[in-house]
This record gives sequence, C-alpha cells and structure tokens, in this order.
Amino acid sequence: MNPESFFGELKRRNVLRMTGLYLVGAWLVVQVAGTVLPMFGAPEWLPRTIVVLLAIGFVPAVIFSWVFELTPQGLKREDDLAPEQSITPQTGRGMDRTIIVVLVLALGYFAFDKFVLTPRRKAALVSSALPNQSKSVINAKSIAVLPFENLSEEKANAFFTEGVQDEILTALSRIADLKVISRTSVMQYKSGAPHNLREIGQQLGVAHVVEGSVQRAANKVRVIAQLIDARNDEHLWAQTYDRDLADVFAIQSEIAKAIADQLQAKLSRAEQQAISDRPTQNVEAYDAYLRGLAIEHDQLGYSNFHKAAQAYSEAVRLDPGFAPAWARLASIRSFLFFSGLDLAANSAAAVKEAVDRSVALRPDAGETWIALGAYRYRVLRDFPSALQAYDEARKRLPNNASVLQYMAFVERRLGQWERATEHYRQAAELDPRDFQIFVSMGSECLNLLRRFKEAHAALDHALEISPNEPGALAYKAWLFQCEGRLREAAEILARIPHDSRDEVVDNTRVTQAIYERQFEEAIAIVKAHVDGPKSSLNSSAKVFLVQLGYCQEWSGQSDEARLTYARAVQSIKPSPDFVVAPEGIGLPYQLALAYAGLGDKEKALEQARRAVADYETDAVSKPQAEAALAQIQARFGDFDSAIAALPHLLEVPAGINVADLRVDPFWDPLRGDPRFEKIVESLAPKDTTSAK
Repeated sequence: MNPESFFGELKRRNVLRMTGLYLVGAWLVVQVAGTVLPMFGAPEWLPRTIVVLLAIGFVPAVIFSWVFELTPQGLKREDDLAPEQSITPQTGRGMDRTIIVVLVLALGYFAFDKFVLTPRRKAALVSSALPNQSKSVINAKSIAVLPFENLSEEKANAFFTEGVQDEILTALSRIADLKVISRTSVMQYKSGAPHNLREIGQQLGVAHVVEGSVQRAANKVRVIAQLIDARNDEHLWAQTYDRDLADVFAIQSEIAKAIADQLQAKLSRAEQQAISDRPTQNVEAYDAYLRGLAIEHDQLGYSNFHKAAQAYSEAVRLDPGFAPAWARLASIRSFLFFSGLDLAANSAAAVKEAVDRSVALRPDAGETWIALGAYRYRVLRDFPSALQAYDEARKRLPNNASVLQYMAFVERRLGQWERATEHYRQAAELDPRDFQIFVSMGSECLNLLRRFKEAHAALDHALEISPNEPGALAYKAWLFQCEGRLREAAEILARIPHDSRDEVVDNTRVTQAIYERQFEEAIAIVKAHVDGPKSSLNSSAKVFLVQLGYCQEWSGQSDEARLTYARAVQSIKPSPDFVVAPEGIGLPYQLALAYAGLGDKEKALEQARRAVADYETDAVSKPQAEAALAQIQARFGDFDSAIAALPHLLEVPAGINVADLRVDPFWDPLRGDPRFEKIVESLAPKDTTSAK
C-alpha cells in the first residue's frame, strides 16, 4: 500500500478522527481529574495513575479503530464487512459532532481554569501568607516574648532592657520544638501599658506570652519574668533574679530553660549548649553589642547601620573573642558594601575579616551561618552558596523569620520564585506583624512576576499593620505605576508627608514625575540626593545622578545634562582601570546609560553588554540590564535590535511592563515605529492611564 492510499484508508476508517477525539478527551479527563480528585481527598498517586492508563490506552484505541467498525449490528471487523455494509461516513459525521462537543468542553475548561481557578490558586497563595490565626488551631507550644519594662532609674538603660528581652527571645527561638514569634511583631506591644493578653495571643497566633521587667543599678541587675497562658490569663510560672551584672547571661539562659520546661519542649543537646553559651566575659563589650542591636532595630537606614557597625566594632575591640558581635558586624558591613557606602571601612576584605573571625570562634553557630550567607550573597554574589549558608542557619535558628526572608532574597536571584514566595509565607507566620515582610513579598517578588492582584493584597496587608509607613505607601504607588495606573499612584504618593526624604519614596516620586513628563519636578527631587560631595554618594545616589542627567536632557537643558552625565561616570567609575562590579542596584548598566547620555555609542553598548554578562546568573538584575541595553540601542537608532528584545523583556520576571513602554521617555525613540506600536497596543490594558 502506497503512502497516499494508506493515508486515505486512515481517513476512511475514522482512525484520524479517533486519534483526535482520544487526545482531546484524555486531556480533558486529566485536567478535570487534577481539579476534582483533590477535593475528595484522593491520594496523590491517583491522578498520575489516570495519566499513565490513558497513555497506555492510546495505541490500543488507534489499533481498535483501524481493525473494527461500529455498525447498527454492533462492532464488526473491518475485513469482514462488504463495502456496501460499511457506514463509516455516517460514523465519521457522528464522531465530528462528538469532537466538536469535546473541544467546546475543553476550551470551556481551559477558560475556566485560566480566568477562575488560576487566580483563585494564586490568591490562595498570598492569603496563606497573610497571618489569619483563626484558620488553624494555635500551637500549644507557641510563645511571644513581649517587651520588658525598664525599671532602671537611668532611662538611658532602656537599650539594656530591650537587649535582655531580645536575648531571651533569641534563646527560645533556637528550640525547634517551640514556635516563637519574632522580635518585630512583639515590639509594638510596648511595656508599661495595660495589655489584653488574650487579644495579643490571637493577633500573634500564640498560646503563651512572656512578660517581664529589668532594673539595672551600678553592677547589679534584677530581672523579673513570668509566663502566662494567653488563652485564659493563667500565670504558669514567675521568677525574680537578683544577680551581679556579670551574671546576666546566666539569667537569660535560666529563664529560657524554665519556659521551655513549662511548655514541655524537647531540647536537643546542641540546643541546650547554644542556650547555655556565654558569648563574652566582658560586660562593657556586651553593653556595646546591645547598643548595636538597639540601633539596628530602631529604624532601617544607612545612618543607623553606620552607627550599629560602630557599636559592634567597639564590642569586638573590647573583646576580640565575642563571636556574635563579629557576626553582626559582618552582616552590617556586607549591607553597607552592597549599598556602596564608605567602602574604605566596609570593603570586601573588611566583611571577610569579620566573617572569618566569627567562623574561627563559633563555626557552628546560627549567627555565623547568617554572616556567611550575607558575605556570599552581597559580596561574592555566589547565590547557591549563600542559600546553602542560610539553610544551615535555619537549621540552627528554626524560629528566625529573618533567615527565611534572606532565603527568599537569594531564591529570587536564582529564579526560584515559587520557593521564594513560600519562604516569605513561612517568615510571615513567625513574624505576622512585620509589615516589611509583606512589603518585600509584594514589591520585590510578586510585582516582579507581574502578579499584580497578589502584590496589592500583600502591600494592603502591610498598610493594615502600618497605615502611614512611607516606604510601604511608596511601594504601593510603584505597583500602580507598573500597571500604568498613574492617577492611583499619585493619590497614594499624596498620602506621604512632603518632607519624607526616604530614598524609596523619592525614587517613586521621580518615576511618577518622569511618567507624567513633569521633568522639572523630577529634577528638584533628585538634586536633594546628589548635591553633596562625590565621595558621599552611595549607590542609590549615583543612580539618581544618571536620572538627573536624563531629566535635564528631556527638559531641554542639554549643557547641564552633559555635565551631569560626566559627573555620573566619574562617580561610578572614578578611574579608567576601576572595575565596576555587579551589585544589587545595577551600577554596571547605569554606567552604560551615562555613557549613552554623553553620546559615546561604543562605550555605552560595550558597557551594557558587559553588564548583561555580569548579571548572567542573577534573575532579578539581568532583565534590567537587558532593558538598559535595548534602551541604548533605541537611542542610537538600532530599532531592530531594541524591538526584537521587547517580547522577552515583557515575558521574563523582573523585566519591563507594558505600562513602561507606553509612558517611559526612554522608549520615545521607538514611538512611531509600527512594530513598537503594535506591541504596545496588543498588550496594554484598556484601563491603563497614559502620561500627561
């Protein structure tokens, strides 16, 4: 039989129709089974088994349709039928109708899954991250250590009281058999005010709370602690400790062990050792360390981190064997290095020195692994190794919400977005009142995935916790900007006090002004960050400097723009042999944009391509470097390359949004090109607000 007649026979015997019907029907069965079976508690192997059985049945079904024909008298072998007895045309028409029905059902299910089930699944993911303690039974071994009251005559000792509470919380958080709420969530329940403990327990999702007070006088200290069942206000345990100041470590250890005993928590030998360890014999060094913690926890910001680093440096100067102080110093220095601040004091070598000292003193401590993770993430940019270090820290500090958030940071860079979202959720369970977790989840993860509804849900929850927080409001406005909803973004920005100089706030204000083509307004905002001496410019300020140059150019101030571009190049690359290393804020591609502003096409393109290569393993920064390259190509007239890059940039996480294409002046060179306009018109949401 020649191929043509064989194909004709396949059609006559309805084999092709059966093949199509089987494939479409099998797909529909698999999809419905995957949705329905879990609702009835079916075992996980059942949907997989259905897939295997359907795959196995495909070949027999095709053979069956070749060998047999369905007749009014039932199934008969094709070879046994005379040509006048065959009714394959009528059967074929019936199969066509069946195929159409199954296709309609399949398309209906596809639409239902895409527009109903998928959004619900995604919304459930965020909902599960939002702390709703009513949806589950509260763990009987859960606890929150509330702020202790400072009874010292010298109110300046408040840092010491805060430190004692923090160290007791940290000791308890090492016990895997307990659920311990992290520091940020408990600090809002300040001491001295009357507390409704049942309400606090419900808000934090815990069964027990610890209250206490600290009184320090000269070389003596009194610590009072009590354990209360938040479900019924029953006092389970209380103790007063009057000791020499040097015994404060023993007090903290005894309190943690007593509470663990009351909650019948099982402690491993390693956990017992970690709780009993005395980090230093030097009271003055411990004082400096606690001051550093208090400064660090007081408020985020470069200035506070500088002060905290100084306090930790003083602690290790007084006691070079103080491992936790070395670990905190390494983490703070890594952040300052990452931000390009005071690199003389916070160089890569300085970070490594602090990490090495911590490793040498306490190689197995959770705090040491956190420091290692920070060094590998922020300095070495070795993301897999950083994640491994943070995972080791998590094993030793199972109740530390920050470690889980650090893991999420790294997983984003590795492109492991769902794992990052899951670790944000776990962090939120341990720190349900920390608005920053929800801000980060919404703005630095879900937003970059263009899962805007979920991102709004996370940011709205952050604003429920802290309604007037400028940073949370700024990220909410940025989310609206990413959607092209400039009117809503402006309304959110109007809620932020005018005198707020937070860099996130001002960056969002500048973006809003640029998108609205209010370049003079953007220039005024940016100048507040770049008018200081060059040596004081951190990485963010250097980015502002590049923005200033473009805003000046767009407003017609070409001479001023050239001077600004030159200053930006000098600040980012102070000498020809200076290597602009990849970091979190994107200085390598910002340098390329500055070169482009100066009209140096070769340098701009070379630096942009180098930046893309620098960020090859960074799923967050690489798309931004690719976008900068496309913008530079568009600036110099290479429209083909720029437009060719857009589909990828619109699809990849952390790339560009359609709203950017519609309103961002960087893409102005492409306006009027039919290919560019087609992309914008085909993808832009109908309710997107255009620039003024």
